[in-house]
Amino acid sequence: MPSTTSLTIHYQTILTLETRPKALQRFTMQVQDAVRESRVTMGLCCLFLRHTSASLVIQENADPTVLMDMETFLSKLVPEGADYRHNDEGPDDMPAHLRTALTHTSEQIPITNGRLALGTWQGIYLWEHRSRSHRRDVVVHITGI
Repeated sequence: MPSTTSLTIHYQTILTLETRPKALQRFTMQVQDAVRESRVTMGLCCLFLRHTSASLVIQENADPTVLMDMETFLSKLVPEGADYRHNDEGPDDMPAHLRTALTHTSEQIPITNGRLALGTWQGIYLWEHRSRSHRRDVVVHITGI
């Protein structure tokens, strides 16, 4: 629900996403829906993922091989099975934390004319770094006029 102070609108909602194991999942439309609900025409959309073993990225939305190559690259950079001390939740746990540290848990996107100001080939993705599906919460905070 929007709240207004002077001319500034502040709107916040939480998107809960069911992930697929070790996959990038586009959720651009859910964020755009939140922008529309906020009634902000010019401002900023801030996204924050409330987890430590998944991340947010803005990336290519047309060619799925880009996403596959990203996953392959990151799995080589931070392999499972290395000699990690932290393994309480399985062999994918510490690699997931490291992958999150190398990427982002937040993104900021300008809003122009009531729409996310993304480029033609950009999409917003939740990147699940664990070997099983999870339910992930993304806080969407929109500020503007």
